[in-house]
Amino acid sequence: MKQTLRNKVFFGTAILAAAFSFNASAASQKSMTVDATAYNSVPGQTDDDPWVAAWNNRLRPGDKVIAVSRDLEKHGLTNGAKVKIEGLPGTYTVRDRMNKRFKNRIDVWMEKDVKKARSWGKKKLKIVWSHKK
Repeated sequence: MKQTLRNKVFFGTAILAAAFSFNASAASQKSMTVDATAYNSVPGQTDDDPWVAAWNNRLRPGDKVIAVSRDLEKHGLTNGAKVKIEGLPGTYTVRDRMNKRFKNRIDVWMEKDVKKARSWGKKKLKIVWSHKK
């Protein structure tokens, strides 16, 4: 009988711990609607080396990368943050930052495909990320 009670207490504690952990991680999820544009690794759209981002990360073909406006950094969208973007598959990584004149905006990296970036245009999209406290 003691063993059964001990198992019930252990199992109940495990369920509570899992529920608390789930709620804590859900509470750290953030989302917002931003303007979304696109950019390329070509002269005129980047600095000296079009394959090196603002935090000195080297961009590689196939990477899913975004640049963020500097006002979004205070919300946890800093170098290495993982972001889901409405309407786009997969997870994107923040690896670049935009000029300080931009606000509430992300830039989706489209490598060297300028035609694709122009066709993308400017959209209002919801983004979701986990914010570290």
